[in-house]
Formats: sequence, C-alpha cells, structure tokens
Amino acid sequence: MTATTLVVSEVFGPTVQGEGPSTGRRAGFVRLGRCNLACRWCDTPYTWDWQRFDPAVELSDRAVGDVAAEVTAMRVPLVVITGGEPLIQQRGLAELLDRLTPAHDIEIETAGTIAPEAAVVERTARFNVSPKLASSGNPAGRRYHPDVLRAFEATDKAIFKFVVTDAADLDEIEAIVDECGLTDIWLMPEGTDADAITAGLRALAEPVLARGWNLTGRLHVLLWGDQRGH
Repeated sequence: MTATTLVVSEVFGPTVQGEGPSTGRRAGFVRLGRCNLACRWCDTPYTWDWQRFDPAVELSDRAVGDVAAEVTAMRVPLVVITGGEPLIQQRGLAELLDRLTPAHDIEIETAGTIAPEAAVVERTARFNVSPKLASSGNPAGRRYHPDVLRAFEATDKAIFKFVVTDAADLDEIEAIVDECGLTDIWLMPEGTDADAITAGLRALAEPVLARGWNLTGRLHVLLWGDQRGH
C-alpha cells in the first residue's frame, strides 16, 4: 500500500508561535507547499512563486508518517500547519492530524478561500484564518469567499487575522466582518523587520481598540528578523 504524502516546504522547531492568540507558545511548524493566491507582500514566496524559486529545490513529497515523527520528536505542545495554503492538501492533512492529536494542539493557518472538511475540523484546535484584502494584489473573486468565511465562523474554532498595510485597509476589514458575521478579529501589521512591525503596531493600536478588535505583532520577526526556519 502506497503511503500518503504531503507536498512540504519545511518542517521546523521548536520555536514559538509568533502571531495571534497563541503568541509565545512553544511550537513546531509544518509549512506545506503551493498556494492558490499570489500576495504581493507574501513572506513565503518560496512555497509558490516559481518565477523566482525552483519547486524542485523548495518542495518535497514526504510521507505523512515521516512528517509526524519529525514533529513528535520536537516535544512541543502546539503544532502549527501553515503554507502556502494547507487546505489544498486536505486528504494528507487529515491523516497528519490523525497522527498528531490528541498529543498536540493543532492550529491551521489559511487564507479562508477553501472550506475545511469535517475530518480536519474535528482534529483542529484553532483555524487562524487570514482573509486577503485588495492590498494583497489578488482579484476579489479569487481572494474573497464570504460563504467560506462563514463556514469557518460556524466551526467555533476560528479567529480572523487580517494583514494591514495601510490605515485605509480598516474600512475594507470592517465591511468583510459585517457581511460575514465574523466575531474574533485580529489585526496584524505587514512587515518583515522589527522597525516595520513596531511602527505598524503603534499606528494600529488606537483604531483597533476603538473598533473592539484585537492586535497582534509578529514575535518571530522581532526575535529573528526575516530568517527562514523560525
């Protein structure tokens, strides 16, 4: 019988979760390859941009059991599945989660364009859903799927984390939140160095608080800059 595989970019840890409600928790990361979007400010273009990167170098087909064993050896309480877009590979992802739970809390980071299957929802502690805005450079029909966002909201396991590049993004975020009935909202400044993150947090703090939302930085960037494998 052929082993189930995943297209993997990198597996790394122990490190810390750098964003959202679990910021600072000791974690291992599984970064899956490929994405259905093309964000102009993406900080992991090596998972999908084959005009700049070589997929033969950046990606590998790995047996799910081998990935699970590598993560388990890290002895971390939290496993973050990220990308790319992890939900492109739900069959292999569900098997990976089968092997990792209940020994680990699982967070899946997604752009919210693909609805999660029941087997994935059951085994996931939290979805960190990051809907993309016009500033990402993706066409609206490609990046914004209200029914999918409502499906994540209905799991009672989702937070919605918006990357902000400019104060003008706030009105667009508010429109999405209202249209889709989203309830647990986090805003994060775009940036890949400590100065940009700090300046973004200062600019966002007051308007985020005024709207009753939450604010998150990027702890891994503050600690290690834009290094891969952290």
